[in-house]
Amino acid sequence: MRLLILRHSKAERGAPGTHDRDRALNPRGLKDAARIGTYIARHKLVPSHALVSPARRTRETWDGIAVALPNAVPVVHEDRLYDAAPEAILAAVREMPSTIRTLIVVGHNPGMHEAARQLIASGDVEARERLNEGLPTSGLAIIDFAGNDWKKLHPKSGRLDRFVTPRLLKIATD
Repeated sequence: MRLLILRHSKAERGAPGTHDRDRALNPRGLKDAARIGTYIARHKLVPSHALVSPARRTRETWDGIAVALPNAVPVVHEDRLYDAAPEAILAAVREMPSTIRTLIVVGHNPGMHEAARQLIASGDVEARERLNEGLPTSGLAIIDFAGNDWKKLHPKSGRLDRFVTPRLLKIATD
């Protein structure tokens, strides 16, 4: 099984009187979402299903990624992912059917960062050290698991395949 954990892209600051859930992506966020989507498609990391927080910035992040993918991916806007603790994120993942081999979850920090750190037991040392420092906006952690049942997902059961950020992708292409 493969889990892609993605923090939403860079969003506008909330204007006075607006709800946090209604914050849109800023121009950099739109560009970063597209860059991550292209990376996912080019590296054949396309998920078979997406769980996305209902906040506007997470939906817009997913939309920016989905445009780059070769096929439509079923998406569920999961209320529990908005401002979620890692336990709530992992609970939502555990409910996925075992027929889903590659899942992407698009949500918010600090829960996404903490969930990724809880799941990882091994993998590229440099990537793990960078991830331990933080999960920036549009940061993508790709975690592989030996099992084939999301219900059995537990802490320290995954291997970090790679950790990608828009900044790293920009450096690699400059």
